[in-house]
Formats: sequence, C-alpha cells, structure tokens
Amino acid sequence: MGERMDGRAVRAAARFSVAPMMDWTDRHCRVFHRLLTRRALLYTEMVTAPAVVHGDRARLLGFSPEEHPVALQLGGSDPALLAEAVRIACDFGYDEINLNVGCPSDRVQNGAFGACLMREPELVARCVAAMRAASEGAGGPEITVKCRIGVDVQEPESALRDFLRIVSAAGVSRFAVHARKAWLQGLSPKENRTVPPLDYALVRAVRDENPGLHVSLNGGIETLDAAAGHLADGFEGVMLGRAAYQSPGAVLSRVDERVFGDAPRPVDARAVVETMTAYTACAGVPVKSVGRHMLGLFAGQPGAKVWRRYLSEHMHLPDAGPHTLIEAFDAMARRPAHA
Repeated sequence: MGERMDGRAVRAAARFSVAPMMDWTDRHCRVFHRLLTRRALLYTEMVTAPAVVHGDRARLLGFSPEEHPVALQLGGSDPALLAEAVRIACDFGYDEINLNVGCPSDRVQNGAFGACLMREPELVARCVAAMRAASEGAGGPEITVKCRIGVDVQEPESALRDFLRIVSAAGVSRFAVHARKAWLQGLSPKENRTVPPLDYALVRAVRDENPGLHVSLNGGIETLDAAAGHLADGFEGVMLGRAAYQSPGAVLSRVDERVFGDAPRPVDARAVVETMTAYTACAGVPVKSVGRHMLGLFAGQPGAKVWRRYLSEHMHLPDAGPHTLIEAFDAMARRPAHA
C-alpha cells in the first residue's frame, strides 16, 4: 500500500493527527482528508485483533497509497492475538500501529479491552511488548498507545502516572492521551466524550515529568488556535477528532501552514470535489459512502447549508452516483447571494 514512512517522519507528522473514530475515519474519509492536509497523521477506525486474524483482511486493512502517513488502531487484550494482527498488518504498510486503551463503548467493555484496560497496565505492557516484537520481526512500524487519564473510581493523578510508567517500560514512547476519565458505568459512549471534565493540566504535568515520551493531547480541542496553544505549552502533538471531521475545510486545510509551518497552499474546493467524484467512481462505492464524510467541507462558509442539504437529500436516492457530488457543488454555486 505504498511506501511506509520513516519513523522520524511519522513522529513529525504526529504533531497534528486526526483521531481514530468508529464509523467515521474509514478509508474514504481519509482520502478526502488527505486532499486538505498533506502533513497530518491520519488514523483508521479501531479494528479488533480477532477480526484481523480471522476476518476479511483486505476489507479491514486495505488503504490507498495517498493516505500516508496513516496509522492503524487495533483493539484487543490478548497479547498473542494482537501480535498476530500486527504481523498481518505489517504487510499492508501502515506507518504506525496504535493500541486502543481509551474507547468506552459497551462493545469494547464486553470484549475486555479499550478503556477498561486502564485498570490493567501490566496486561497492556504485555500486549505492547508482544506487538513490538511482532512488528520488529516483520520490519514494521512503531507501536503506540491511545489512552484516557483513568476510568470510573480511579484517581487520575495516580492512574495516569502508573499507566505511563508501566507501559513505557515495555518499550512504548509515544502516547495520545484523552484528557478525560471514562465512566464505564453510568455514562454512554457519547456522554463520555463530553461530560467528564477535561484535565489538561494533569496531562501536561505528567508529560513534563516524562521528557523522554512523545505525548499528544486529545479531547475537547476544537480550533487550530487551541491546538497551537497546547503545542506552545510543550506537547509534542495534538489530536483532534470531531472538530476536524465536522469542519474539515476550516481546520484541515489550514493545518499544514499553521501547525507545520508550510507555505500557504490555498485549497481549491472545486478540485477537491472533482477528485472525490473521480475517486468514488474508481472505487465503485455508493456515493453516500463518500459524501457523508464531506458534509462539513464548507462549514462556516457561504453556501454551506445548500451543499449539506443537497447532499443529504440526494446521495441516498436510487439514481445517485459520483455525479451527485458535482451537482451539490453546482447547486451551492447557483445559490442566491443571501443563502
């Protein structure tokens, strides 16, 4: 799937990353996002290790060369299964493989992985040690971890410190930390993204105590100004989720200049739509599979409502096709000046 990037280049890309999000950051989404930013690190949705080992690997792991740098996020708690999933994934050419220790959904709780692993740092250490050995044996990429600051009744001040100490001792030196606890009992996955209070100060303090670690801050970062502020505070990276997804034109098209210091590169919105039209036709997928990721392309701009409404109303129709994307753009261009 194209050339895997050098590890130093991937770490540089991790200065700004788009968070892995279930049902959102699929391969079509990542191709679209890559048109807006050349530099940001993109993540897959979480894929479970048993699915990789026993399922349709091409469907679960396949991606397009233009997506680089791209990281695979795995879910699981069995070191042997995770190691086998890593060996399989190495053949696909991912630039990073990340272990999910942050998702609070019922599905991952039932599978004894995700955020509930915050309570078992020793098990996580065994998992990542097995993953690292498998990746190194296959000439693969760095193994990283995405976690919370704690779960349920844990005290984050000690839980996060213990977790990073134990897991980093197993060879992980790059973490993305969602600066909220996860309440596995009493809050829904959606509520867990917004209700538990953010504690950026704790993550910053723990990061300062561990200068050898590369820590990306995640959770509640909604603008590039906020991202730049956290980078100025000493974080090696920032990870945005819904803000980058829901307003990709406003956020991702400015990342290379604002975060990476590249020369300004105006994004031609018409060219983006035309490229995604051609991609949809070449991929042979329903336009709704692609268009749903593009609804926020013009968020905050004149005509955004026309674009979103046209796509929402037309991309599910029987005669919808790649042409629907161009038609939506043209409808926006024809809108009355006040629309």
